[in-house]
Amino acid sequence: MSDNACLQKRADYWRRTMSSELQSFPERSMDSLYHDMLSPEDVLSIRSEVRAFCDKKVAPVAWDIGHREESVENFPRELFKAMAEAGLFRIPFDTDCGGRGLPHPAAATAVTIEELSYYSNSVAAIFDVHCILAGHALTYGSEELKSKYLEPLLAGEKIGSFATSEAEASTDLSVDSLVTEAVFKDDHIVVSGHKRWITNSPVASFVILLCKDGDRMTEVVVDLDSPGVRVGQPDKKMGNHGQLTADIHFDAVKVPLTNVLGKRGDGLKIALQVLTYGRIGIAATGVGMAQSVFDHSAFRLKSRRAFKRPLGSFQHWQFLMADRATQIENARSLYLKAALRMDSGVAFPEPEAAMAKAYATDLACSFARDGVQIFGGYGFTSELAEDGSRYKVEEVYRDSKIAEIYEGTNEIQKWVIARTIFGKEITG
Repeated sequence: MSDNACLQKRADYWRRTMSSELQSFPERSMDSLYHDMLSPEDVLSIRSEVRAFCDKKVAPVAWDIGHREESVENFPRELFKAMAEAGLFRIPFDTDCGGRGLPHPAAATAVTIEELSYYSNSVAAIFDVHCILAGHALTYGSEELKSKYLEPLLAGEKIGSFATSEAEASTDLSVDSLVTEAVFKDDHIVVSGHKRWITNSPVASFVILLCKDGDRMTEVVVDLDSPGVRVGQPDKKMGNHGQLTADIHFDAVKVPLTNVLGKRGDGLKIALQVLTYGRIGIAATGVGMAQSVFDHSAFRLKSRRAFKRPLGSFQHWQFLMADRATQIENARSLYLKAALRMDSGVAFPEPEAAMAKAYATDLACSFARDGVQIFGGYGFTSELAEDGSRYKVEEVYRDSKIAEIYEGTNEIQKWVIARTIFGKEITG
């Protein structure tokens, strides 16, 4: 076969493989390289179910979701609806609120997020905030709040959002740093303030809001169509284009007294527990993105030739892929262990949650860079004008960076690990 014929054959493959209209992706290597000795049967079953859903529903639209400009119109509503109809939003929850009542819900939720992020980190982020952050926070609410917000969230009838971050308060969630305030009156609460980077807010029905409450912090639920609420336009981001974030302004918004989650003053405790769960989810996204890069890179190294040899015949790439396979193994085991500890009743499974989040997301970012290098100029291209071929590693390269930042920066995760080693009296 001539060199031109070889090039055409490879171009045809990548056009078929990466087309948003088709479902074909490189062969998955996870099942041959990772022998899961940690996941219970219910978790293995969920992984299989969600993978089948993703192959059918997420893969065909993943490229469009990852490359369209952020806008309310471009939010993947049809996929969101399909996720609800498939019961994916019910995976993390007990039967008393309409969930599946799985024996290991945290682990099942984490593998769900890994499978989603394999095709689209945007979709995984939407799920994470909708279910883990907003949904899990609502489990601290009254039966009335669960009926009003959590049950329709599970059914996909309402979209949830969760707000802790502000312009000057994100990593530091101390009461002195917050400006969003809840003032309690005799028969209502008045909320004023400004939140930033709030996922799902441009399309959400409500927000779970961390507020200053005197010298303490309290979580309240606020309907986003309430008078005095203003949601900004979606932010334009480097990656995760399908995950919409925006500012939310609160101007003397009246909220019912019954919309408090837990007790007054429990806000920080609830937020930190929810974010710990979220960090396990973000660790799973790191694994999903790294696994996606691995599979695309392995195929490329087998099929791409240089100096009349497959790229994979060069020892440099062999050793790099061996290292990455080992690191993906470690990252997956770390997040599963953290999730299983949470399922055992440990509300704050540290240091595993911090280790998993920092390690897996560092891996995703580092490996995405390698993936672009493996593909060369193709890896720097989202779509080749000549033939319309598309390259996943470019999208992962853009999407992976935020995973090192949100739901607790990796520097904070390392501080959490150090605090476990040295104690608070030394680390602070």
